[in-house]
Amino acid sequence: MTRYETDEWRDGAWKGPFGDRFMRTLATPKLMLVRGEGARVWDVDGNEYLDFLAGIAVNSLGHAHPALVEAVTAQVGTLAHVSNYFSTPPQLELAERLRRITGAGESGRVLFGNSGAEANEAAFKLARLNRTGPHGRRTRVLALHNAFHGRTMGSLALTGKPPMREAFEPLPGGVEHIDSTIEALEASIDGHVAALFVEPIKGEAGVLDLPDGFLERARELTEKHGALLIVDEIQTGVGRTGEWFAYQRAGILPDAVTVAKGMAGGVPIGALVTFGWASELFSQGQHGSTFGGNPLATAAGNAVLAEIERAGLVQNAARRGEELKQIIRDLDHPLIDAVRGHGLLIGIGLTEGEAHRLSDAALAEGLIINAPNESSIRLAPPLIIGDAELAGFRERFGRALAAV
Repeated sequence: MTRYETDEWRDGAWKGPFGDRFMRTLATPKLMLVRGEGARVWDVDGNEYLDFLAGIAVNSLGHAHPALVEAVTAQVGTLAHVSNYFSTPPQLELAERLRRITGAGESGRVLFGNSGAEANEAAFKLARLNRTGPHGRRTRVLALHNAFHGRTMGSLALTGKPPMREAFEPLPGGVEHIDSTIEALEASIDGHVAALFVEPIKGEAGVLDLPDGFLERARELTEKHGALLIVDEIQTGVGRTGEWFAYQRAGILPDAVTVAKGMAGGVPIGALVTFGWASELFSQGQHGSTFGGNPLATAAGNAVLAEIERAGLVQNAARRGEELKQIIRDLDHPLIDAVRGHGLLIGIGLTEGEAHRLSDAALAEGLIINAPNESSIRLAPPLIIGDAELAGFRERFGRALAAV
């Protein structure tokens, strides 16, 4: 039991204070959670839930994993923060891990921040540094319709969702959004393009895959015209899709990749990793972060990545993801239209706009899932799930479907 499991917040008593104390950027949450273990969490009233969202693909090792608890406890007992005027061993170790698992190798460089949005802000600035091309100044940055890259002003400019953007316009300029087709790539990329930003799977759009061959063609065209290929792996990276990174499934290397979410298992962190010539674009003083790469966050990142590797969790994500998709198909419910995604990032397309009703029904059955829009369900459970969790999902999701 934690110190928060008291009568003070039970029976919804926390909802009024929440509404009073926080800005109205979010609806009142459905639950107050107080503790977790593995793939399960408990609310303030003592109810248990099977967590198949994992903090939106963040809690790679689930909750309260011993490897993460031990690493964070040890690090906060020595150095938690020193600013970027100094280096620390966990910072250097994590940078080398990222160079290795991304494939950036010895030419790769790492810039640490605190979130996915910050990583994409840094990538946007990187794109602006790719200034000159064979036809003069590069003024164009391409991104995809319906993609999501963050809510800061720069990352929002890259985000291809007009309703999210309109209240904050004018946004940083020079960004053009194109369709997610090979034909659109071929029509759009020329010598004036500084960079192409791509989500290999559009998580916030309902876990939508890119067309076959899209990343390969994007790599060919950006190399031909000297544009940066920047892959946003905030949600898809760190083993989530059954590879360390989703672009590895296409057999390519980008010029830069942004990483966050699952890298430190719940401790805030983000990173921009550059490859080859892109590593030479930033110069001293052009970007930085007070907290970026601090010893606490990087110690957490090292612990999470080491445990993913030790326990074979990338392979587990690939195997369990296929099993989970088959469970969903075997339910054979008329509301289920499609099952999408790779590894343990799975989207369920619905025949009717009942996603929010279905996610609420699942919550009532003790299952946490997500409805990113009215026609899609998103699943992103911890990478540690096994037979027991899959059986629990089958039972609880089946009851939720029956209740809708």
